[in-house]
Amino acid sequence: MEHILATWGYLALFGIVLVSAIGIPVGSEIATGYAGALASGQLTSSHDHLALGAVIAVAVAGELVGSVVGYSIGRFGGRPLVDRVGKYVLLTHRDLDRAEAWFARRGEPFVLFGRFIPLLRSFVSLAAGLGEMTIGKFVTFTVVGCAVWCGVLAGIGYSLGASWHHVIDDFSYAGYVLAALFVLAVLGLLLHRVSVLRTERAGHPFQGLPAGEQAGGRQDDLQG
Repeated sequence: MEHILATWGYLALFGIVLVSAIGIPVGSEIATGYAGALASGQLTSSHDHLALGAVIAVAVAGELVGSVVGYSIGRFGGRPLVDRVGKYVLLTHRDLDRAEAWFARRGEPFVLFGRFIPLLRSFVSLAAGLGEMTIGKFVTFTVVGCAVWCGVLAGIGYSLGASWHHVIDDFSYAGYVLAALFVLAVLGLLLHRVSVLRTERAGHPFQGLPAGEQAGGRQDDLQG
C-alpha cells in the first residue's frame, strides 16, 4: 500500500478510502496517515511529497463518495436482498424494521461517532442505508465525522514524518490483537443471531420467507 501511495499519490488515496467506505475494510486509516507522512516531505520513499490540505480534502471526498455508494446499496437493495439471501446472512425483514426504527432515534450519533471506530466504520454506511436513514442527515453527519477523522489521521502522519515506519511497527502487534478481538466479537454476534432466529422462527414458521411464500404457506395451512 505504501508503494502505491508513494507512486500514485492522491489518486491511490482516493481509491483506497472510497473502497473502504463502501464496506470493504482495506486499511484506509493507514493510507490516510501515510499520505499525511508523505506530505511532510521527510520520507525517503516520497519522490514528490503531497500537500497536507489536499490529502485531507481527497480523503474526505473518497469517504463521502464511498459512503454514499454503501448507503445506496443498503437503502435500495436491502429488502430485496434479504428476500433472496436473508436466511444465509441471518437477516429478516423484522431486523430491517428494527434497524429503521433504531436509526430514526439514534442514527445521527451512530453515523457521526461510528466514523471514529476502526473496522466498524467501514460498515456504517451500509447499516444506515438498511435502516433507511434520510439521505440529508446521512450526508451531513458523514461529512462532519469524516472531516474530523481524516484530518486527525493525516495530521498524525504529518507530525510523525520520518518516524512513521518506526511507530507503525511498534503498533503492529497491537493491531493484530485488536483484529483478533474483532473476529471473536463477530463470531459471538453470529452465534447470538443464530439463537435469536431459531427462537423467532419457532414461533413464526414463515419468518424470513418472501411475502408471496408467506401468504401461500398460511393459506395452505388454513385450507388444511
